[in-house]
Amino acid sequence: MAQFDIHTLDSAPQDSKPLLQDSINTFGMIPNLHGVMAESAPHLQAYQTLHTLFLQSAFTSDEKTVVWQTINIEHNCHYCVPAHSAIAKSMGVDDTLNQALRDHTALPNERLETLRTTVLQLVRNRGILSDKEQQQFFDAGYTQQHLLDIILGLAQKIMSNYVNHLANTPVDKPFEAFI
Repeated sequence: MAQFDIHTLDSAPQDSKPLLQDSINTFGMIPNLHGVMAESAPHLQAYQTLHTLFLQSAFTSDEKTVVWQTINIEHNCHYCVPAHSAIAKSMGVDDTLNQALRDHTALPNERLETLRTTVLQLVRNRGILSDKEQQQFFDAGYTQQHLLDIILGLAQKIMSNYVNHLANTPVDKPFEAFI
């Protein structure tokens, strides 16, 4: 397996330095994931942009957590599951929701369960949903915008989950409590 560098402001390629500074400004640190992604400034910039855009999506904090964690767990991402557990906590998401996602147990309500099911269907079927599956999603009160926002979140998570698989990114100290 290739050894990936975890860049700092000093070691990063020149084009990645301002992006890593953005990470410091946003998170108070350079997450190891961002340090790995810094090897490719376009990759890190795309990831940061997708993260910002997903935060602006039509989903509530609980729903964002369902989307992110469902994908992270399905992809078995050793880094993103604890990282997004910490993010969920910082967003005020109830710990029981995050734990239910991690344990594959029932979510607090049918709407969130429908969201998890739809995300899993999209991931497992590579973006294909039957008419019936789409209708179940819409019947739960979600819209076409929500469906597109899932794909936005999926694009973000594919970037991070796949990088973490390749780089075996070490979990950051602040996230270790959520392993």
